[in-house]
Amino acid sequence: MSTNQLTCHQTLATSSHRVFSSDLNEHNTVFGGRILSLVDDTSSIAASQAIRQVQVTATMDHMNFIAPFVMQDAILIESYVTGTSHRSLEVFVKGLGEHLLTGERFVGFTCFVTFVTVANPADPPLPEIIPETEEEKFICNGYEDRLVERKSDREYQKNLFKHLNLE
Repeated sequence: MSTNQLTCHQTLATSSHRVFSSDLNEHNTVFGGRILSLVDDTSSIAASQAIRQVQVTATMDHMNFIAPFVMQDAILIESYVTGTSHRSLEVFVKGLGEHLLTGERFVGFTCFVTFVTVANPADPPLPEIIPETEEEKFICNGYEDRLVERKSDREYQKNLFKHLNLE
């Protein structure tokens, strides 16, 4: 592996959170906004570990809420970089649930978060990301297609912004 390559595992950031009553919405499941905050926190660490540069969250997309988290659950978040381009990097985030009374695990959510670097000419180029596991290979394999989708979406968003009423 060259000096400007990293494995997905080298960027892995994890966090664990117990569900408390203050995390719950009126359905007695974890509020989606709480999950988005946890996702942004953990994925930003994976991004930082990969590039060691100042970056900001640009998009959070393909957010799939699969199963709810409730009291007596833990939220286990795994995030790792799945691709880089000139000034951006994509982080895949997987939220696993664990029923603390039984030990049963489930997939609660998945998403992709894109970070962009804050322009600094002295910063080195972003590393190439090398997948190793079957999961990493599958997810990284779709990176280029997701880049094309994001570029198309950016054009749509630019046009949308022109039509927004500010009054």
